[in-house]
Amino acid sequence: MPQDADPLARPTDDDAVDRIVGQWQRERPDLDPGPMHVVGRITRLHWALDEHLCRVFARYDLGRGEFDVLATLRRSGPPFELTAGELRGAAMVTSGAVTKRVDRLERAGLVGRRAAEDDARGRLIRLTGRGRELVDEALEAHVKNEARLLAGLTADERSTLTDLLRKLGRTLPSE
Repeated sequence: MPQDADPLARPTDDDAVDRIVGQWQRERPDLDPGPMHVVGRITRLHWALDEHLCRVFARYDLGRGEFDVLATLRRSGPPFELTAGELRGAAMVTSGAVTKRVDRLERAGLVGRRAAEDDARGRLIRLTGRGRELVDEALEAHVKNEARLLAGLTADERSTLTDLLRKLGRTLPSE
């Protein structure tokens, strides 16, 4: 290596995670940097993907959470209706978050609420016709956007990545 060369300089295909890991290797050579490469990339990809996904939802005046509620109702099949508890389980959020999202969607005329027939205290949330039209349109744009975001991978690479991410999800500690 030339005397004036930067020891942290990397080939041009290296990214910010490589640079960060290189710095840690210099400062803490006793640590295994392998996990940093994986978790750092997953974290950065999450941030970047979220930004790109939310741009599509915003075209329909939706946030990610509101799209999630509409999509959950839509994929539940006719009558496109679930309890708040079922929505909470499908969206993996608190009951307060579901209530806030459903309130906004109801004000927009995209969902409606009604009392459950078998439980007077229970409420059912149903996709309205307008909500179904909007979520179907937004879903098409969302899937096209996801395909665009993954265009750098072959079908085989996407399949392998899917398998690896599924395995990682199954092996993460549950605490």
